[in-house]
Amino acid sequence: MTAIKHALQRDIFTPNDERLLGIVNVCKAGKKKKNCFLCATVTTERPVQVKVVKVKKSDKGDFYKRQQTWELRDLTEVDAKDASKENPEFDLHFEKVYRWLASSTAEKNSFISCIWKLNQRYLRKKVEFVNVSSQLLEESVPSGESQSVAGGDEDALDDYQELSTREEQDIESMMEMCEYAISNAEAFAEQLSKELQVLDGANIQSIMASEKQVNILMQLLDEALAEVDTIEGKLSSYEEMLQSVKEQMDQISQSNRLIQISNTNNGKLLDEIQFLVNYMDLSKGHIRALQDGDLTSPKGIEACINASEALLQCMNVALRPGHEKLMAVTQQQLLFAELRDTFARRLTNHLNNVFVHQGHDQSSTLSQHTAELTLPKHSPLHRDLLRYAKLMEWLKNTHREKYEGLSRTYVDYMSRLYEREIKDFFEVAKIKMAGTTKEAKGKFATLPRKESALKQETESLHGSSGKLTGSTSSLNKLTVQGSNSRRSQSSSLLDMGNMSASDLDVADRTKFDKIFEQVLSELEPLCLAEQDFISKFFKLQQHPTPETEESDWRHAIKNMVRLMMNKIFQSIETELNSLIALGDKIDSFNSLYMLVKMSHHVTTLGNVLVTVKRNFDKCISGQIRQMEEVKISKKSKVGILLFVAGFEEFAELAETIFRNAERRGDLDKAYVKLIRAVFMNGKTSGVEARVAQGVREEEVSYQLAFNKQELRKVIKEYPGKEVKKGLDNLYKKVDKHLCEEESLLQVVWHSMQDEFIRQYKHFEDLIGRCYPGSGITMEFTIQDMLEYFSSIAQSH
Repeated sequence: MTAIKHALQRDIFTPNDERLLGIVNVCKAGKKKKNCFLCATVTTERPVQVKVVKVKKSDKGDFYKRQQTWELRDLTEVDAKDASKENPEFDLHFEKVYRWLASSTAEKNSFISCIWKLNQRYLRKKVEFVNVSSQLLEESVPSGESQSVAGGDEDALDDYQELSTREEQDIESMMEMCEYAISNAEAFAEQLSKELQVLDGANIQSIMASEKQVNILMQLLDEALAEVDTIEGKLSSYEEMLQSVKEQMDQISQSNRLIQISNTNNGKLLDEIQFLVNYMDLSKGHIRALQDGDLTSPKGIEACINASEALLQCMNVALRPGHEKLMAVTQQQLLFAELRDTFARRLTNHLNNVFVHQGHDQSSTLSQHTAELTLPKHSPLHRDLLRYAKLMEWLKNTHREKYEGLSRTYVDYMSRLYEREIKDFFEVAKIKMAGTTKEAKGKFATLPRKESALKQETESLHGSSGKLTGSTSSLNKLTVQGSNSRRSQSSSLLDMGNMSASDLDVADRTKFDKIFEQVLSELEPLCLAEQDFISKFFKLQQHPTPETEESDWRHAIKNMVRLMMNKIFQSIETELNSLIALGDKIDSFNSLYMLVKMSHHVTTLGNVLVTVKRNFDKCISGQIRQMEEVKISKKSKVGILLFVAGFEEFAELAETIFRNAERRGDLDKAYVKLIRAVFMNGKTSGVEARVAQGVREEEVSYQLAFNKQELRKVIKEYPGKEVKKGLDNLYKKVDKHLCEEESLLQVVWHSMQDEFIRQYKHFEDLIGRCYPGSGITMEFTIQDMLEYFSSIAQSH
């Protein structure tokens, strides 16, 4: 093993500036034995790196090669398997566990001991040794074979000295002189031991020959010691002489230290006084502004703002330890608190008076502006109040309860002001909206012209909840009187089918649309302006404090603004719902206009959009219900059903209203429902009516009006050629009234195809149940219908 270690040092580790300190012959546990060597090495250069290297013989077996290297710092655990019994197995835990089987227990113990010493010396992170005898870790490896196996160089970790160039050359020369120095290392070592004994004997003889010189050296040492004693005596005398001087110097040093401490204390005291004077002194001008400053003039407001900010800085100064015990500091703090409370009362009373005065102001109502549908602007009030914004921020930071009280007062009185203005505004809007019917036809009965009379009429249309209440007689007064009047309160596809385009009052509806748009255009900027003012005046735009999360802060701010806006404009939703109900009552198709317009103003009036959408759905449902209730007489001639023509007129009107509108999707969905209703209600089916009356399905064919011959006659009236012709005409009408987007036409055509197939299957199933075994089928199949729809779509 010694020869192998020497060869590995020479061929593998010396070229890499490494020293081999420990070696063990191993193979992998549990596998076919392929012997290799695990070597513990350190680098000769600083900083020292400790490694575990796996070395094995080459395939030809004539030299060794390095196969794998691990850093010792990556080693986390050494497991010797059994600390009490001899066991050659052991595990090394690097990034994964490596299991080894040593050639002998002694080699394993020597290698583990070497690893332990290297870990103790070079690594901060200590490796965990498991199932290892404590004696093995604390004591040196015993001499003999085990020591030679481990390398014998473990002690060299502490006293290793690198060979000089001269020593390396001498060793190489000596090994060259001996032919078996490498082939028989033990014989070479024995020869070196004999030569060393010879040299030791020569050294002893040389030492004995130099006894005379040693005696002379000892005599000289005795004389030197005597001289040292003499010098020490002189130094002692000098020290006694300097002792008095040392005491005097100590006294001077003590005095200087006391003087320095006094100067330091005086400097610190001056700093404390300057700190208190600089940060806790409020000028007389600021005190006068807080006590008696003018809160009505811009100059006085600016002085109060500067004084309040200075006061806040003085009150928020971070006092140093012990300052609170000074009487002057306590007196200043009491003065600051009194000034703060005094100014807070003055500011609160002044702003309260401003809010109350504005809330009772009658000059901004619409009584003088009934000719125009406009709302008063509050920008002058906002501009005047924003001068107090910084003072509101100061009040928010110093007197939270007064700040919140002012907020409630502002909301209370401004809600009263807005309620009067909005109510007058909507009364004018109702006058103009009701006037559209009168101006379009000119058939109104003589109505009172005074605003109070109209107010009485319109008030019956809404209650506290904003919904239509009471009788409809009041609204009927606003509609056409007499037997030759225009259509009643709600339009329908049936009515439209009986009228010409001029009877649809397009100009009337257009004027209604303009009035409703003007109402929304006046309301939205009013709400946005008030919201912007509230955020600025009440300082609801500040950044969050370090103690609050930004998301929580933003949510709280939005809630505060929303609550204040809801209270201030609590009458808008009621009045707007009442106006919407009036428009819907005058003409249900007005819901189409209102849905399009409301979608543009959803920012501030989003809640009312739900009501408009509900009215729109109700209008569509009403048209479908009227179509379902249509009864077609058997004596009626062949022709286009009234509601089919009405649907064409409805499509023309809807396309005009919803062209390029954001709510186009709602109309498209309504088209699907209406077209399905047209198809569903364009048929007659007395068989289903009989079944609904209680006739059993298998007995229907025995009734004279519904026997098999009658069924065949009905089927012959609808051959495939006529069905295709009818579908082609229907496609042209749909194409005419839908927008230019091709995808929309395809969607509607596909929906019509699905509905047509569904009806076909329904009739086919009905024939099978009511005429079992008759073999009667329609003259065209589902496949024929699919070809009809496909060919029609392709031809256009």
